[in-house]
Amino acid sequence: MNKPTILIVTHSSDVHADRVGAVIATREEPCFRIDLDRFPRDYRLAVALGEAGWRGHIVCQCTGAAIDVEQIRSVWMRKPAEFTFAAELSAQEKAFADGEANHLLLGWLNSLDCFFMSHPTALRAAGWKCEQLVRARRMGFIVPPSIVANEPGAARTFIANANSGAIYKTLSTPTLAAENVAEGDRVAGGLHTTMVEPNDLDLESIEILPGLFQHYIPKSYEVRVTVVAGHVFAARIDSQSNDRTRVDFRHFDAEVAYDPIELPKSVSDNCRNFVTSYGLTYGAIDLIARPDGEYVFLENNPVGQFVFVEELAPALRITECVANVLIEGRQPWPS
Repeated sequence: MNKPTILIVTHSSDVHADRVGAVIATREEPCFRIDLDRFPRDYRLAVALGEAGWRGHIVCQCTGAAIDVEQIRSVWMRKPAEFTFAAELSAQEKAFADGEANHLLLGWLNSLDCFFMSHPTALRAAGWKCEQLVRARRMGFIVPPSIVANEPGAARTFIANANSGAIYKTLSTPTLAAENVAEGDRVAGGLHTTMVEPNDLDLESIEILPGLFQHYIPKSYEVRVTVVAGHVFAARIDSQSNDRTRVDFRHFDAEVAYDPIELPKSVSDNCRNFVTSYGLTYGAIDLIARPDGEYVFLENNPVGQFVFVEELAPALRITECVANVLIEGRQPWPS
């Protein structure tokens, strides 16, 4: 393969990669996909370091598809997944094999001189919610009063002082890491943002499992802002029209209207600048629109989902934009 190629790194159930890959295929652009839940079992990788950098190939044994690593134009780091190996391993063997596979893959990916959406080091730096809140406020966003704690007394005092109520949310993942354990070992599929009271007995559990608490922000509606290489797509989410989505809009089986919205230029610029301040080329930012018209920053997911937004607000052509950016292989800042 001697034509510049797009590399997608994800997992086998990723509908986002399916859809973007289909658009790339219609443009007859070479594209190679690594599904991490089948790596390294179903792939053969051999890259050698020379004067010009890494040279070599990756082959998918299931399909016969191959890629010359020196031809990689763009890399889309979509979603992680647990590695799969060709043999049954003991617990220590599995831990060691995971580390070796991770170094095998990310070691040379980190050193590639090409376009990334987004670079692994930028993704790592951008994933800390506590740091995001500080950065967002420094960059001009309004952020909710917040506390992170494993001390129940401090959490109760904070909640009691929240005039409009308080919420609890997870720090790392709302899925409760269910995707990282075998199906038979899963005890819960996820936890939405939840209203809490000072006398909630569950608050004692934060001694074991620290949490993030914030003042509840009254909402007119919510906004999902998807930033793709400087392009800003904003969807108004009418979350207050349904009791199930008033606190957390991510109850996707509830009927809630999504509509394209044009944000004030200052808010749109803040979203773009927040994403790029990490060196990211993609971000999915959640905002609250207060009744007084101000926008409040909640968080940014550097690999956040966008298909659900596009399905409910089809005028936001995010899939096409992602495909175009990967094909272009550079950051095409809009005017």
